Amino acid sequence: MNRIWNSIVGKLWVTILLLVSFVLFIVTVLLLEFLGNFHSETVEEALHNEANMIARIFNEQSGEGNLSIVDEVLGPETNAVIAEEPGKISYYLHDGLNGEEIREKIVSEKEFQKVFESDETVTKEMLLPSLSEADRMESYIVMASPLQTSDELHGTVFIYQSLEVMDRTAERTTNIVFLSAFIALLLTTFFAFFLSTRITSPLRNMREGAFELAKGNFDTKVKVSSGDEIGQLAIAFNQMGRQLKHHLEVINQEKEQLSSILTSMADAVITFNQDKTILLSNPPAEKLLRQWLFKDGTDAKALPSEMLHMLDHVLTFQEEIEEELEIEGAYYAVNFSPLYSGESVRGAVAVLHNMTEQHRLEKLREDFIANVSHELRTPIAMLQGYSEALLDDVGASEEERNEMTKIIYEESQRMGRLVTDLLNLARLESGHMRLYKELVQFNNAIERMSLKFSQAAKEKGIELSFTTELDDWAAAELDEDRIEQVMTNLIDNALRHTPEGGQVHVHVENMGDRAKVSINDTGAGISEKDLEFVFERFYKADKARTLGKGGTGLGLAIASNIIKAHSGEIRAESKLGEGTSFIFTLPLKAM
Repeated sequence: MNRIWNSIVGKLWVTILLLVSFVLFIVTVLLLEFLGNFHSETVEEALHNEANMIARIFNEQSGEGNLSIVDEVLGPETNAVIAEEPGKISYYLHDGLNGEEIREKIVSEKEFQKVFESDETVTKEMLLPSLSEADRMESYIVMASPLQTSDELHGTVFIYQSLEVMDRTAERTTNIVFLSAFIALLLTTFFAFFLSTRITSPLRNMREGAFELAKGNFDTKVKVSSGDEIGQLAIAFNQMGRQLKHHLEVINQEKEQLSSILTSMADAVITFNQDKTILLSNPPAEKLLRQWLFKDGTDAKALPSEMLHMLDHVLTFQEEIEEELEIEGAYYAVNFSPLYSGESVRGAVAVLHNMTEQHRLEKLREDFIANVSHELRTPIAMLQGYSEALLDDVGASEEERNEMTKIIYEESQRMGRLVTDLLNLARLESGHMRLYKELVQFNNAIERMSLKFSQAAKEKGIELSFTTELDDWAAAELDEDRIEQVMTNLIDNALRHTPEGGQVHVHVENMGDRAKVSINDTGAGISEKDLEFVFERFYKADKARTLGKGGTGLGLAIASNIIKAHSGEIRAESKLGEGTSFIFTLPLKAM
């Protein structure tokens, strides 16, 4: 039953069936009532007419000859009894089973006694024995009408008729109604399933299509089988599927575009809900969130307290806020903006731009200016002082004046070297330094650059050596002058920072398509915390290991840029008290 009721065909069938049944029931009740009243009125009218006719016959004719005429007038279903006095039967017609008992009950009925005394006709429905079956009672309609001859009363005519005819009529009517109900049931079922093929079948197809759309199959189409409302609905359904597919493709494209933009952004982007939960974040933001959440291997807040305060401000006051924060040693420019849904704020979006490198570069710039000022202050002061002394003829002898002139010359040379180094470094970092590369034998070039410091090493009591594991025929495309500048700087640094009796060793290794050059010394070494800054400008400034050693502090920065310009790599390894190794690699030329 549930399956029928859940189907539109079943609902339609049951609804029509109930409607037809209700209409037939009402029609049957009204029809039976109408037929009953109509039959009663007809019978009464017929009995009244027959009673009047019997009275006229008796008026016109006398004697028992009247009975034959009355018998011809009455129908087979009607009986008549004539009583000239109360309780006394004079004539009767159509005798049958239980006829005498019926006549006695009718004549003796009290309500009919007043007919003998007046000209009033009385009609009554009585329960009397059957004329056709023994021991069965039937309903009869009995009419008592006065019988007059001239102006005098001569008894009463009792005409009675069984209501079984009326019951049979009602029964036939009921049968006709039931037959009509059965035919209506058949027709209803037929038309319901006919409507199913014309109406519900397209609807079922659209239902299945809707399920397919719900699964994401937007290419689903339903067949348009008619031009009525259902056909128009099918057309609208197909248009809806196309529009859904189009809009979904547009949404997916925008989503992919937004995802690509967020993924490719270097800045961290985090979207928050109204309850401060994170809705969306790009890879840089996820990296930051992991760092904050598992700081030092322990659980921590997902967001720093400073950012939580900014988020509270944006959600409360619904205004954009921008600040620069220092979080765990890193600097971020943080921008919070509210996200609206109509007129209300549904969340906020935060954009974090890492300013750590800018801060570092700013500090390097400031340090660079301070270091250049520091490096230039001493020679300028000395140039100014000794020049003034010479101008004032302070020197007591020619030898002293020559000494002053020599100091002025050396300081000017030092300033020239500093300015030259700064210019070279600036050109290298900007990419404007031109390299004049030539194909050279790698071993010969490095050995020549190394052994030119042999005399300087002997004067300082330091052992300088060179070894190689590279084949003699290995070649590289180099700017020999620039590589010699690198070797000069590295070996000179090694000699200056290696004590007497120490060793400086230059070693060349084969790494396949690259050559590895190591300059190792047995000097004091560099601390681990300072090791990563050795290639910065003016690294020697404020470093105790370099005080009194001379130099501008730009050599390693220049060396690093030269090696990188040759597509190579350079690094430093050191341990305090054991020495330092500067290692760089250069690509070899395939022969």
